[in-house]
Order: sequence, then C-alpha cells, then structure tokens
Amino acid sequence: MNNQHESNRSAEYACVSPPTTIKEWRNDERPRERLLQRGSNALTNAELLAILIKSGTRGLSALDVGRNILLRYGTLNELASRDIAELKAFRGMGLVKAITLAAAFEIGRRMQSEPFIKLETVRSPQDVANIFIPRMRGMRKEQFHVLLLNSANKIFRESLVSEGSLNASIVHPREVFRIAVIESAASVIVLHNHPSGNLEPSAEDVEITRQLVEAGRILGIPVHDHIIIAGESFASLRQLKKM
Repeated sequence: MNNQHESNRSAEYACVSPPTTIKEWRNDERPRERLLQRGSNALTNAELLAILIKSGTRGLSALDVGRNILLRYGTLNELASRDIAELKAFRGMGLVKAITLAAAFEIGRRMQSEPFIKLETVRSPQDVANIFIPRMRGMRKEQFHVLLLNSANKIFRESLVSEGSLNASIVHPREVFRIAVIESAASVIVLHNHPSGNLEPSAEDVEITRQLVEAGRILGIPVHDHIIIAGESFASLRQLKKM
C-alpha cells in the first residue's frame, strides 16, 4: 500500500516538475499550449516569462529561468526596472532574451500610460512651444525630436532622434522618417533646442530642414515646421521662411 502511495506521489511530482526540455512536457503543461487553451490569465508570471524567454540552458528549462529570475527580483515591476545589462547577466538569459524582455516591459509601460495621454492639437508653432519650452529650456545637451501627427493634427507620439553637446541637429532624414513610416504618421514636426540660447537657425539647421522637406514630399509625409527652442523663446523656420 505504501509503495502504491509513493508511486502516486512520484507521478504527481513529475507533473509539477517536468523534464528540463519543454518539448518533452505534456501538451497541457507547456506554457504556450496552456495560454492557447486556457487564456493568458491562467498562466503564472513565470510561465508568461517562459514564453518570452523561449528556451532554457543546460539543466534549466525556460520555465526554470523565468521562475529563478522572479525569485531574484521578487516582482514583475522590479524585474521591469532592470536594464539590459542586468537582465543578460542572469543565468539562462543572454542578450537576445534580455532584449525581448525589455521590449515586452516597455510595451506594458506604454499600454498603461496611453489612457492618460492627452493628444495635443497643433494649430501653430506656439502650441508646440507651449508643450516643449518647459521641458527643454534648461537642457544643456542639444536634442533633436520628431513629433508624429495624425490626420487631425494631433501629436500622438514624439521620439528623440539624437542628442549631443553640439550640432545634434545634424541628423539624416532616414532617422526621422523611419519612425514616421513605422508609426503611419500623417505628418511630422521636427524641433531641437539651442542650449546657447541663440535663436538664430544655423546653416546646418536650414540645410537639414531642406532635406527633410524634400524627403517628406517624396514619402507623402509633410514636414509642417522645424522649431528651435532656446530658453523661454522659440523660432519657427516656417515663419522665418527658411523652409
């Protein structure tokens, strides 16, 4: 009787701790199949991580890696705050898996913040200045941003294209329109700051604006303006008739 009882317990434990290769598991124990059959809510955090991690390492399944990394960091929020260098250093991770997790966590952050984002309607350069002067007036590094607008002229995303101590405004149109094409922007506005406080557009500012306008014309994504922020003031290259 005892032998039979021990045999049943062994079978039960085998179900809880399956072989290290997930392919050897029963279908109803594999995280991906469980998600497909029962929905994502039925999975533990470790199982969800295992789907992203995909494969384990010697002696560890993807589920083991997911479980161990949660034991190390405690919660998904704590794990999500770690950078790629920290993630890839964990046993069983590596660079590719760390990048996958970082991307997944960023998607989660953006989904969480989207309901609270007010889409700003742009009617004039002053509207853009009102948004960005408070953020850029004290900035010591030069930054170049692209603002993505939908068909209603509302800013639905901004992206930092480059940053540097000097001439960060010298960017290639490919860097700007790659983002616009991926996000299906109807139009764009570009802007950068002059930490020196000088509002006058440089020759490089005028030239990159010309290149961007031409690229936008070819791609069918108009460039409405190029705006320079300097302290509490701004300059519009469209208003200055330099584009």
